[in-house]
Amino acid sequence: MSYVVPGPPTAFNGTNTALGGDSNTENLNQWYQAGDQAFIIVASAMVLVMVPGLGFLYSGLARRKSALSMLWACMASMSVITFQWYFWGYSLAFSQYATNGFIGDLKKFGLMNTLGAPSPGSPLVPDLLYAFYQMQFCAVTAAIVVGAVAERGRLLPAMVFIFFWATLVYCPIACWVWNINGWAFKWGALDYAGGGPVEIGSGMSALAYSMVLGRRQEKMMLNFRPHNVSLITLGTVFLWFGWLGFNGGSAFGANLRATMACWNSNLAAMFGAITWVLLDFRLARKWSMVGWCSGTISGLVAATPASGFIPPWAAVILGIVTGVVSNFSTKIKYWIKIDDSMDVFAEHGVAGIIGLLFNAFFGANYIVGLDGVNTGLGYGGWLDHKWKQLYIQFAYICAATAYSFVMSAILAFAVDKIPGLKLRASDQAELLGMDDDQMGEFAYDYVEVRRDYLAWTPANAEAPSGETDVPLGDRHGITEHSQMLEGKEPSDQSDSGSQEGRSHRGIAGDRHAEAYEKIERGA
Repeated sequence: MSYVVPGPPTAFNGTNTALGGDSNTENLNQWYQAGDQAFIIVASAMVLVMVPGLGFLYSGLARRKSALSMLWACMASMSVITFQWYFWGYSLAFSQYATNGFIGDLKKFGLMNTLGAPSPGSPLVPDLLYAFYQMQFCAVTAAIVVGAVAERGRLLPAMVFIFFWATLVYCPIACWVWNINGWAFKWGALDYAGGGPVEIGSGMSALAYSMVLGRRQEKMMLNFRPHNVSLITLGTVFLWFGWLGFNGGSAFGANLRATMACWNSNLAAMFGAITWVLLDFRLARKWSMVGWCSGTISGLVAATPASGFIPPWAAVILGIVTGVVSNFSTKIKYWIKIDDSMDVFAEHGVAGIIGLLFNAFFGANYIVGLDGVNTGLGYGGWLDHKWKQLYIQFAYICAATAYSFVMSAILAFAVDKIPGLKLRASDQAELLGMDDDQMGEFAYDYVEVRRDYLAWTPANAEAPSGETDVPLGDRHGITEHSQMLEGKEPSDQSDSGSQEGRSHRGIAGDRHAEAYEKIERGA
């Protein structure tokens, strides 16, 4: 069946307008194409895969001793969001019965009145499917935010924060721009797949959480590098795959607009990757896999609000501009002295802003009309001589940025003051690692292996037994670890001269210490 006129294949005329018909007496699928529904179901599964993708990405970027905690944080946040979205999240974001323009009501609480009626987002898919698809968006955004806990944040308070964050930050911004009664939607803001609620929301929220949480210990940041670049690459590929469902599925049907969104997403991602890698190469004269992954993600982020509005040639420009701006934006955290450990602000917040601004300059009505629903409705930017679109986009960006940062900071501060929910782990826990302190498991049998050259200098003729005149603290780097083994507080500044690196409790820690002792003896 083809779309003869703009809109769904068959006009909805259900007997029960709230639910979209009575399944006891009629076929509720008759108003939708099976291909469109199948496509959105598959796209939902693709977006779900982004959550473990973020877990792998964050795990690889962290140290070994906190690798598993990052995976757990991402996956657990999805559990929290699934409950929140079913409980009241979908209603607060998309209930069409609320008319205040800022947040929905509770008439769809627990998926009430959510079944076969056309969805708030598109007449091509039913409300029940739309709710499931949008739940994955909220889950991915929450997983992005929890990157802020890296290496020093406790997990339980973070999950409490995420529940209230989804309720008070994500749902309102989603309502603004995607709910048919939202103020930004009515004003004409162009946000295809989530530049505001997803990208700016996650970037500014992670920055606010990091600010309240505090910076990692300076002595722990010396010689810091990601512990597993292969995991970073795997996570990026998972994200890339899922993003095609994220952006392609936001056309809400198997149509040409979905295809265009996938094209634009890939173009922006690959040109962003090339740009980022070249910028890093100019400094190190080496090719960077982490740089390629960072550029790819920033390009995909920028394509999120723009891929369903702009033509392919503009997506090329978008990727290049985003690669440059996001690359340099990673330095902002040093200026403002906020330890945004996973660069969520630079790669999500800044890139999302760029994508939204590109809609003002390069948005084209003919791209929007490719979905067969929005044909001739006048969406577009400067390419279609809609000059006012720039200040509309700018105002929407400012509102989403300010609201998400301020509300997230207030929430994080409030949760931190609740007895038993202190956000920050202790200094000793940070030295041990979050896997040891927060988890009952480890990502690896051995946790911390130093990269310092002197730590692994083999025995030589001058020191046949492996002894050397280089102090142990200089060879193995972390004096605080050996101090803790002796029962001292990490703040004690005494130089005990004992073996460094023997810091981890339990069986794994014993094996770790024994290995170091063999190295010390020249075994």
